[in-house]
Amino acid sequence: MTKKIKFGVVGVGHIGSRHAQCIIDNNRGSLIKLFDVLPVDKWRFKTSKKELICASFEDLVKSDVDVVNICTPNYLHAQMAIDALANHKHVVLEKPMALSSHDAEKIIYTARKVNRHVFCVMQNRFSPTILWLKEIITNNNLGKINFVQVNCFWNRNLSYYESSDWHGSRLKDGGPLFTQFSHFIDILYWLFGEIDNTSSQFFSFNSKKYIEFEDSGIVKLNFANKAIGVLNYSTAVWKKNFESSITILGEHGSVKIGGQYMDKILDCDISQQSPPNIDDDITCNDYGGYTGSASNHDKMIDNVVQVLLDKKSIHTNSADGFNVVKTIESIYSSRN
Repeated sequence: MTKKIKFGVVGVGHIGSRHAQCIIDNNRGSLIKLFDVLPVDKWRFKTSKKELICASFEDLVKSDVDVVNICTPNYLHAQMAIDALANHKHVVLEKPMALSSHDAEKIIYTARKVNRHVFCVMQNRFSPTILWLKEIITNNNLGKINFVQVNCFWNRNLSYYESSDWHGSRLKDGGPLFTQFSHFIDILYWLFGEIDNTSSQFFSFNSKKYIEFEDSGIVKLNFANKAIGVLNYSTAVWKKNFESSITILGEHGSVKIGGQYMDKILDCDISQQSPPNIDDDITCNDYGGYTGSASNHDKMIDNVVQVLLDKKSIHTNSADGFNVVKTIESIYSSRN
């Protein structure tokens, strides 16, 4: 019989339900435990298997799961990851890894101490357009990168913030760079390397009654490879998500990828290279009243299985997660 990796999911809301279904759909994964503080009838993921349901997080981490998928509110990520690792479980950790680099470092330290893996969820890396960008930048097709611009213009309205007791809280949520746009900071880090310096301006266009932080910002980025970048973001867009795009200007070409989720090649002019033919449809995570980033969690779960069974490399490791948190801290501390 083929060995299966046993998963337990904590946090059975929108994204936890997505994790659970991807585990079930993976022929080398087995969903054996679930836990949420909400009653079972309030879960997004429906199951009639009572043996899956744990009475507490402690029961889940002390069960015979191999991997704990942490899909809880942001402020719970770090301590839950540390507790799971302390019980010698591998951890799949939804973004953000933590709300401070100090807490992210504690996760990394604990993982090394017990010799367990931490898989940080940054599923946009699996999108065909982003994989193509990674390839042409790695192969130096664009030559020296001069300028990068990322625009993330999304909608998060009053009902979004009123639907939970943590969205909008500075201490529990952290802000849009942690909750909505850490995916795109990760893409910048993955494509262009570490960010040396930032300067930022923040704005609040929506009512502050239900948000304790900015809803929009303009960030100047200086990369270690000497490229210059700008990140423009907002959650104050009317009605629905409007755009997630990246424009790259290099010495041998220019590229723009856009659409709502960086899923379409809008322009490609590269010396001695034709535009790629990318047919794959990218779906987003649909949360009912709003939509999120690319729905590539099946590929992320598959990477977990491949690492643990086939000794493959982790696609997004704890160092990657730490660098995203560190970059967001730098942005928030560089207010003009």
